[in-house]
Amino acid sequence: MEAYCSIAKSFGSFHVLGLLLLLFANAAAAAKTHYHDFVVCLCGSVLVLQKKKCAGWHGIRQMRTGWADGPEFVTQCPIRPGGSYTYRFTIEGQEGTLWWHAHSSWLRATVYGALIIHPREGSSYPFTKPKRQTPILLGEWWDANPIDVVREATRTGAAPNISDAYTINGQPGDLYNCSSKDTVIVPVDSGETNLLRVVNSALNQELFFTVANHKLTVVAADASYMKPFTTSVIMLGPGQTTDVLITADQPPARYYIAARAYASAQGATFDNTTTTAILEYKSAPCPAKGKSLPPVQPSLPAYNDTATASAFTTSLRSPSKAEVPTDIDENLFITVGLGLNPCPPKADHATAKQGIPGVFTTDFPAAPPVKFDYTGNVSRSLWTPVQGTRLYKLKYGSKVQVVLQGTSIFTAENHPIHLHGYDFYIVAEGFGNFDPKKDTSKFNLIDPPMRNTASVPVRGWAVIRFVADNPGVWLMHCHLDVHITWGLAMAFLVENGFGELQSISPPPTDLPVC
Repeated sequence: MEAYCSIAKSFGSFHVLGLLLLLFANAAAAAKTHYHDFVVCLCGSVLVLQKKKCAGWHGIRQMRTGWADGPEFVTQCPIRPGGSYTYRFTIEGQEGTLWWHAHSSWLRATVYGALIIHPREGSSYPFTKPKRQTPILLGEWWDANPIDVVREATRTGAAPNISDAYTINGQPGDLYNCSSKDTVIVPVDSGETNLLRVVNSALNQELFFTVANHKLTVVAADASYMKPFTTSVIMLGPGQTTDVLITADQPPARYYIAARAYASAQGATFDNTTTTAILEYKSAPCPAKGKSLPPVQPSLPAYNDTATASAFTTSLRSPSKAEVPTDIDENLFITVGLGLNPCPPKADHATAKQGIPGVFTTDFPAAPPVKFDYTGNVSRSLWTPVQGTRLYKLKYGSKVQVVLQGTSIFTAENHPIHLHGYDFYIVAEGFGNFDPKKDTSKFNLIDPPMRNTASVPVRGWAVIRFVADNPGVWLMHCHLDVHITWGLAMAFLVENGFGELQSISPPPTDLPVC
């Protein structure tokens, strides 16, 4: 296995692009276990070296090892400046594309990478093996220290400045004046079929992704295989991954690989630029001396094209009959949205947002204390949220259903909701207010997609199900980092079951201290 730290140069500054991990999944108890040591090189970035940090292993289930999950002040204290910490965990029964990132403030803006789990030895993919594989990491870039950006927003109470560019594998692409010579090139041979492992590692933006004049066959999402289907565009929320097969069946030339915003919040500012890489046929005709062969332009949806985003997410299906939990033990209804907190007199926004460290309760409500028209014209009296550090307690082995209901408080938008420590089935999604009398009939209990991050539609809802078989404290939050900064998060406390194999393992002696 190779592990490498790649330093990419963008806008005259250095940032950490990422670590690519090639791992074998332990898909069966009798399979050989492979042990890998790797080093995350936090190199070339003053931002990272001067800050406390945690690493989050996005999508890894962390069975019984919740202390290796990564969120700072939830499952561990940050690694101190100049310090180190060895994460120890076993990957069980997972294969596909996941990723890792810093899980401390906005440090993940530049500290992230792909984490690829190959099929175990002796097995293969449930599709024809591709000729080659290319990780495509979609990122977001500020011409500023991202920590300064979020601090200024916290100080003033305003929304943070939008990014200056999106990136593909650390490079904005040649539609930006300053970076055309560094555009990422993905080479292909005519006729071959390759696998693109696409990760949305952007901080605050859902993204549409396409390759000019080429069809994409979706085969996996969030390290779960899917029933293959073909599309010209995919939509990923931050934190989500999608594996697509692409066949080089077009005339030899250069074709743009492109991504730009899916912006669902009406009236909210967003970065409307487009990042590009180039799919380059090796047999493409050579341009005249001193000239360059212009790439074929892509066709991307409109920024607010919710219909295309919804058509993509609702096309995802498990490849065969899924083991969807039935006979639900815990039926939760959780609203997802924004609110407004008034600042106390003579206090800035940062003071108003501070909680009490080290204190939590287990009385997170199973349903909103007040019922209202969640996606309608909400009374201003309901715009101020109640702050707290509340968890919801689950018994080991309980079968859980969560209705994630979007709201139109302040503004409605699509929210990518990520649950740590678990995969879950998305049994349904829709628009408007969830109505159990009508919408339960829409549940797909046969082949729903399994994911770790659900895109809750703008002015809509999504329903997820999972079995609480992983003891520990597990954060559930919006993966738009600006929203988790504002507190759009909660956590489940899953109790131990019976015996060692149903109980959380003791943490290592070198776990960072606060």
